[in-house]
Parts: sequence; C-alpha cells; structure tokens
Amino acid sequence: MCAAALLCSDAGLVGAAEGQPATPNLASNFPIASDARLAGDAKQTRFVLDLDRAIKFRAFVLADPYRVIVDTPQVNFQLPNGIGTAGRGLVKAFRYGMVMPGGSRIVFDLTGPARIANSYVLEAANGQPPRLVLEFEQVERTAFVQSLAPENRPELRPGIADANAAAPATVAEPPKPPAAPDPRPVVVIDPGHGGLDNGTQASGEGDKSEKNLVLAFGLALRDRIEKSGKYRVVMTRTDDTFIPLADRVKIARNQSAALFVSIHADALPRGEGDAQGATIYTLSDKASDAEAERLAEAENKADAIGGVNLTEEPTDVADILIDLAQRETRTFSNRFARLLMGEMKGTVRMHKHPLKSAGFRVLKAPDVPSVLVELGYVSNKGDLEHLVSDSWRSRTVASMAQAVDAFLAKRVARAGSTN
Repeated sequence: MCAAALLCSDAGLVGAAEGQPATPNLASNFPIASDARLAGDAKQTRFVLDLDRAIKFRAFVLADPYRVIVDTPQVNFQLPNGIGTAGRGLVKAFRYGMVMPGGSRIVFDLTGPARIANSYVLEAANGQPPRLVLEFEQVERTAFVQSLAPENRPELRPGIADANAAAPATVAEPPKPPAAPDPRPVVVIDPGHGGLDNGTQASGEGDKSEKNLVLAFGLALRDRIEKSGKYRVVMTRTDDTFIPLADRVKIARNQSAALFVSIHADALPRGEGDAQGATIYTLSDKASDAEAERLAEAENKADAIGGVNLTEEPTDVADILIDLAQRETRTFSNRFARLLMGEMKGTVRMHKHPLKSAGFRVLKAPDVPSVLVELGYVSNKGDLEHLVSDSWRSRTVASMAQAVDAFLAKRVARAGSTN
C-alpha cells in the first residue's frame, strides 16, 4: 500500500497523495515533515520524523491487527516518495496523511504485539532539526492487551484464565452482598466531537471550537440534572477525548439509559447564507430538509477521524428487528423533542424550524429515546455570543433540565414506588 495513501479503511486517512504538493497558500501555515526513518530490530524499533518545528502529539496502540496510531496537528508531509512501504523490526509499514482540516495521523502496522516504550519531541540542536521520536518494544499479547484502554481491549485468550487458575490458592474473604441497584433513571449526555475532531470553528474568534463549547455546556447540564438527585447522569466524555459514534451509542445502551441527549453547535459553510437559533433533531431515515441532511452527513463522517470502525453491517433480519424496536423509541424521542422545544423557546432563541429529523448515527440506539440538540450556529455572531455566555448557558441548561424532569417524571415515580 502506498505510504501516503489517500484512504485507509483502518486509519481513516484522507491526506495528500504521495508526491502531491501542499496547497501553496497553506504550506507555510503548517509544520513540515521532511524525512522519516526506522531503526532497530524485532525486539526494539525506533521511528524518527524530521520536522521544521516542534509539535504536540498523541500516540496509542490498537489490537487485531496490531497498530500504533499517532495523531498530530495538521502536518505538511514532504517525505520522499515510497517512504513507509518497507518496514523494519517491529514495523511492517507505515502511512500518513491528513484526517481532517487541522489534524494529521501516522499509522504503523506492527508485526506483532508491542508497546510504546518511549515517545517525545526533540528540539533542534547541533545542526539537527526538531524530531518526533517513538520507540516500540516487543511484549507478550497478554501485557499488550492489558495496556490498552478498556474500550479497545479484545477478549483475552483462554490461556490467560488457565494461567490464573494455576496460581497458588489464597484464602478468599466471604463475598460481600451485592449493592442494591440504583433505581434512578439514567440520562446520558453526549458532548459532540472531541480530541482530534474539533467540530466547527468560529473564524477569527480564538479557540472557540465546537468541541470545547459543547463540553462546557454538557458538564453544566450534568451538574444541573444531578442537583435534583432524581437521576443518574453519565457523560460520554468529560474531557478532550475522541469517542467514536458507535461507542457513544454503546454507552447509552450499556447503561440502559432512559434518555440520550447529544449536544452540538452547527456552522453554515461560507456562501450558504446565515442561520441562527437552536434546533432539536430526532432520528429519521429521511432528512426533514436539505440542511438536516447536510448536518447529519457531516456529523456521521466524524468516525473517519477516529480511525477505527467499530460497527458491523447488520443483517437483513437484524435490520427488521431493530426497526421494530425503534418505532416505539422514536415515539418517545419525538415526545421529548417537543417537550424540550416547549421549555427552551421561553429562554433560548430557536431556529425558524426548531424540530427536524435526519439519519444521525449517534441517535440510532433502538431502545433509548435520543435527541441531538444544536445549541446554535457558531457562524452567526449573535449565537456565538450566547454560546460563550455563562448567563445564557445557565438559562438554557435550566430549561433543558426542566424538560428532562417533565419527560422522566413517571419513571421517577415508578422507581420510588419500588423502594
């Protein structure tokens, strides 16, 4: 595979093709990578990337197949043709490219399980340019799997259980009685985007990216809902982390959530006019209008940034079963959307068409009522002023918490009657 391939199914790269020059008016804006090399053997391997300036980066490993992923700000790759096609030591090959405006990625295909023993950026010194350095070290699969983030861990092989069984027996303490399950309904709040995926960006307004605006709002909404003590709130993210769309849905289903609320802030592409106000979306196979279709398509593409597609195409039979389950769920989703609009319109400027529908993947849990709320348009000056206003956020959070309370009141009453 070409080292700078345009597309890679497990990396989501959409970067420049091999040898393709960067756009002239943008080339000077981004760090330049001029060379890369591998050294070492099958036990320890080092990767070095020459740069014209120091950069920040994030590196992590993935299993089945074994890979190392390195995410960086957007880089202008000016590497020699064909580099990365031939591996060395623990690295079979590597490829690179832009995964989104403002973000690039390098993907290493490994020969087997390995860990990142060290990773750092060297400043320019002694005539050498700044360099990004990663050092890989061979490990056993068990250690490799245990080093993964929990959501990325495959099932451990049976041999691990056998090894544990062979350990010396210890005197077990009497088992503690299981804790009583929390009967309170679970509300999942999903701040959109995160990590390498910035979402929309307010031009000329500093670091007012969608991912940060919606995270601040989501945390404030969590605090307001939890204050009543009636509900248990679960966040899909509480920091600047990328969460694949499928995992956001999985969180809601694993928690048997009573409600899923995804928070976003839209922006119209330049030249497509102006729009303002909050919009509430529910799931539909057919978008309610062209704007809803555009937004759903853009949001659904966010998974390409994460680099790993964790979903599998359902069979025809599964499609039918999911559709049956979703019919009732969509009824509840639409009911909550209307309640939410009724509460928000008294305190928040709403879009001229505040209730819309589209095929958002993040709303596709077949058994969890779900809505996606676009708080406003960062491309609109008035909406942006609201989005960064503490007083506006407080009022909007209060109206949304009131809608949640109204929607879940019956479930709370049922939970109380079982105590």
